[in-house]
Amino acid sequence: MTWHKAAIFGSSGGIGAALVADLADRGVKVFAGSRAGEGPDRPGVTPFRFDFDDERTIATAAENWRDDPPDLVIVASGVLTLADGTGPERSLKSIDAEAMARVLHVNTIGPALVAKHALPLFARNAPATFAAISARVGSISDNRIGGWHSYRASKAALNMLLRNFAIELGRTHKQAIVAGLHPGTVDTPLSAPFQSNLPEGQLTSPEESAASMLRVLEGLSPEGSGQVFDYKGERVPE
Repeated sequence: MTWHKAAIFGSSGGIGAALVADLADRGVKVFAGSRAGEGPDRPGVTPFRFDFDDERTIATAAENWRDDPPDLVIVASGVLTLADGTGPERSLKSIDAEAMARVLHVNTIGPALVAKHALPLFARNAPATFAAISARVGSISDNRIGGWHSYRASKAALNMLLRNFAIELGRTHKQAIVAGLHPGTVDTPLSAPFQSNLPEGQLTSPEESAASMLRVLEGLSPEGSGQVFDYKGERVPE
């Protein structure tokens, strides 16, 4: 699949920035979205502002693209440890309603709002792709050790929404694809507190992860829409 125009929500993060750079290097025109509305000063990249706490910013961005919409939209933002230092729960005793709500808002509701405004822009008779960064720990059947309640739940819920969106979009957009992506363990601030015990070779760079995920998306067909894939292209169990 060849993309002509892409929108990356979360371009200031490690993975998002790497996606923007990779796509721009391919000659794809990129809209790079962040809360600050800033982006890299390079040809073909146009920054825009969005905020999951203000749906109007997402609606405005989508409206600006209506006459010439992207054919690739990726939600690359997410949270594991909150800004106040609250990390993933190791026990149910650590569950906090406000912290859980925040994780769900960023990891689940935010991508859903992007889909709400971006998916209707896709041309009905042309290929287009919507993807969101998910996680293997969002798999229910693959859960062996528990814990990380809010993060796991937020990604499991995201995966269900992606399946829902794929079914609904598939009724009218036969060439469109909706997918979740597990990026692996990437060397970013999100994973930094949890890198110390990783096996040798498990940590990958944002650039390697971005390139791998784009290769996966390039190889997908509408028959795979609604599923979650890891950076190797293997399907993540539900």
